[in-house]
Amino acid sequence: MSRKILIVDDEENLRMLLKESLEEFEDKGVELLVAENGSVAIDVINREEPELVILDVMMPGIDGFSVCNTIKNELGLKDVYVLMLSADGQEVNKQRGKDAGSDGFMTKPFDPYDIANKVSEIIGIDL
Repeated sequence: MSRKILIVDDEENLRMLLKESLEEFEDKGVELLVAENGSVAIDVINREEPELVILDVMMPGIDGFSVCNTIKNELGLKDVYVLMLSADGQEVNKQRGKDAGSDGFMTKPFDPYDIANKVSEIIGIDL
């Protein structure tokens, strides 16, 4: 089974920045997948079974909290690590993420090195 990371963000620039920040993982055999919204993310998760989902909170349509709830509670994918990203790092949003089942929370803007190091820690691959 190949290792996969799904990047979910409605802003193309952020999807590209995240993908570039994590491209070293591709050299280690990790496939980077992207989704531009919550409904596409749920489809990709069902089809590809990523081990990590980097999930934007604020998206049109299905927001990140709902996607996380779907992953963890409706689909029962407890082994999928959900790292939520938000420009709003207020404690209430962190708590909403935890309530939905998220495993981690980072605020935007983020340092590309910090996100790569966090992913390295989560999936257990050293860069």
